[in-house]
Amino acid sequence: MANAYPDNPPPKGLRRPRVTIADVAEALGLTKGTVSRALNDYPDISESTRRRVARQAERMGYRPLSHAQAIRTGRTRSLGLVLQTNVHDAQRPFLAEFLAGVTQAAGIHDWSLTVASAQSQAEMLATLERLAREHKADGFILPRTMTDDCRIRLLRELNVPFVLFGRTGDATGCAWFDILGEAAMRDAVLRLAAFGHRRIAFVNGGAGFNYAVLREQGYLEGLERAGLAHDPALMRADAVTPPDGRSATAALLALPEPPTAIVFAVDMAALGAYPAAAALGLSIGRELSVIGYDGVPEGAYATPPLTTFDVDSRRAGERLAHLLIARIRGADPKTLRELEKARLLARASDGPPAVTSEDLARIVRARRGHDNTNGRKP
Repeated sequence: MANAYPDNPPPKGLRRPRVTIADVAEALGLTKGTVSRALNDYPDISESTRRRVARQAERMGYRPLSHAQAIRTGRTRSLGLVLQTNVHDAQRPFLAEFLAGVTQAAGIHDWSLTVASAQSQAEMLATLERLAREHKADGFILPRTMTDDCRIRLLRELNVPFVLFGRTGDATGCAWFDILGEAAMRDAVLRLAAFGHRRIAFVNGGAGFNYAVLREQGYLEGLERAGLAHDPALMRADAVTPPDGRSATAALLALPEPPTAIVFAVDMAALGAYPAAAALGLSIGRELSVIGYDGVPEGAYATPPLTTFDVDSRRAGERLAHLLIARIRGADPKTLRELEKARLLARASDGPPAVTSEDLARIVRARRGHDNTNGRKP
């Protein structure tokens, strides 16, 4: 049966017979048990044999009976992802790329992706537990990790495999793929210092998220490497939207010694610096340099285009799928921790300072005084 129609369709009027494990085993010269265990991800089968069997099964058109396979192995061969829709960037454009990466990588292993949504943290936990108990997914990808993450605690208690898109405070039992946001913040400070900036501010992202802790550390490391003093007055937190960024920028520019450059942990907040600067007649990239992080599409269309650090969301999805499948197969989570750097997109929102901090303070005071005399809000 294995060689009946290896490369061509069956004669007209005949249906191709269903390829079985026995057919694959015969073609490879292996036992049915070895082929079955390879196709069902048993840890006693080497990765080379697993790949060899998978390639032959694909060439012959073998497809397992998913229901029978789930009963036999206790696995549904499905990865789980629960998205919380009430957060500020739940529908960001890069989500499509991320999901494409996960599904493409899962498909290589003949796995699928189960996606659900939740509108609150409580609903998130309930959905994760339901999907796990109903065996709708064999493990979960957890994006947007918190320093103290209740999802991690739940899945540990349920003994369900998971991988993080990010890192967390307690790494016990955790596998992850993450981007070195702290390195990006450090490099942003060093880039601005090399341009000649000496008053460099930092506007952090969402409070409670682990990335915010790491990116603040990167900012402080950048100051130290550049030989610049740390001034707590130049730091703002919990800015994730353009209005947040506008408010933070306005507050920083109102300081007696304002910054000539600002590093933002989140692009959407960085875009809020543009209207804040425009309200004072300041030019982004000259009187005020701005660098963001995320690589959101809107940054490329800002005037001037936003210098930022880009994250390859598709690759992140691919790597997380591979890591989760390995975790489900029994790999030690300590061996499943990957970190990569973001890519700098050098555009026009940063450069050498056109004015000193002292000059900028005088400009801001003068323009705010002019606005006030005309009855306009600063």
